[in-house]
Amino acid sequence: MRGFIGSIISYGTVFHGPLHTSYNRPRTLRSGSVFNRQYATVREPNGRRHMSHPPHGPNSPTSSPQIRPLHVVHLIKGLGPGGAEQLIVNQLQTGDPLIEYTVLRLLEHKRHLVERVEAAGGSSLLIGGGRFWPFALRKRLRNLSPDVVHAHSPILASAVRVLVRMGALDTAVVTTEHNRWPRHHRLTRLANKVTAPLDHGRIAVSKDVLDSMSPNLAFSTLVLDHGVPVAELAASRTARPEFRARLLGDRADTTTLIGIVANFRPEKAYDVFFAAAQHALAERTDLHFLVIGQGPGEDDFRSMVSSAGLDAHIEVLGYRDDAKEIMSAFDIFTLSSRHEGKPVSMMEAFALGIPVVATKAGGIPEAVTHGEDGLLVELDDYRALADAWIALAADPERREQMSQAAAGNSSRFDAASATKSIESLYRDCVERAG
Repeated sequence: MRGFIGSIISYGTVFHGPLHTSYNRPRTLRSGSVFNRQYATVREPNGRRHMSHPPHGPNSPTSSPQIRPLHVVHLIKGLGPGGAEQLIVNQLQTGDPLIEYTVLRLLEHKRHLVERVEAAGGSSLLIGGGRFWPFALRKRLRNLSPDVVHAHSPILASAVRVLVRMGALDTAVVTTEHNRWPRHHRLTRLANKVTAPLDHGRIAVSKDVLDSMSPNLAFSTLVLDHGVPVAELAASRTARPEFRARLLGDRADTTTLIGIVANFRPEKAYDVFFAAAQHALAERTDLHFLVIGQGPGEDDFRSMVSSAGLDAHIEVLGYRDDAKEIMSAFDIFTLSSRHEGKPVSMMEAFALGIPVVATKAGGIPEAVTHGEDGLLVELDDYRALADAWIALAADPERREQMSQAAAGNSSRFDAASATKSIESLYRDCVERAG
């Protein structure tokens, strides 16, 4: 893979053309606020694309033999239980039925969400090719002939940009930056920087991510909360009594349930979470912690909990298909992260009406209003994290006020509104790319 990055960089002389976007400044998208035109794609005999405006009026005919649905390919490393992957599923679930979606993934073993993609009406395909995946990717995309490739990984995005620039593909390229740029390997970051001006559209999941990019790229990047199914999650609040009874038994009414939903990766700072849990349990024995997530650090964390004799207080559930239903039982949602884009699980907590206690990592402070719908603490400060849990555990009335505020503020994370904005961006990019 690094050899491929090197070839991108050595080919860098082709990337100094004009920027392919027409944006004048960074903007934050809300509820379909931009690109409100509706288009359908028309294929001409020469293979070129142009956009056809649909007829006006509710009774106008809406189909033509020449008009076909827009075809979008989401390109991602895998379909594991991560935030970016879940955002793709949310988009497919709320997408325009006139847009056909395919998800191409690089890694076979990360397939947790394959069934959800297919249940949402999308197709899921493996790129294949092993070490020679760029060639397999080219073949896959040429066979699929998409109107838009939406890349969610800087490596894959760089590959697609090169293929488009070389004339091997005829497609608009949209990318989403899910992480701060310094988090990437330096070669990945360089390849991304060199090729990113070829994007027809570019999205950042938070202003914090935007600020980490080079100024000339940030200038033409849109900030967008991709969103979660707010109404569906709000409805699942009805499962709260059932799951509290299942998880806590006869302690359901006397226990404050604190939950974290995060994969076991270094940036999630489970060491801080564990230290905070130990500190909080020394003060209050009526706290119970639930941990939902999987990853390479899971076994070590389980061992740490067991060695400390805290198995009765810190329950590690691992990966769960019913994570959202379990979350409905939480009294407090928490994250101890050192690095974040904008956590999907945090947006889900808002929709579920759960107060958030989290570190000031990445885009978290852009979502949580300290003292209103949650509490924010400094990175790596386990005592402050524990004290925030203890304060809310001791004040059910304040917790309820924050719960109502979180639910009331959750509409800004609505996936349906976000999807309209993204799909409008697709149509605008296809028009300009054609």
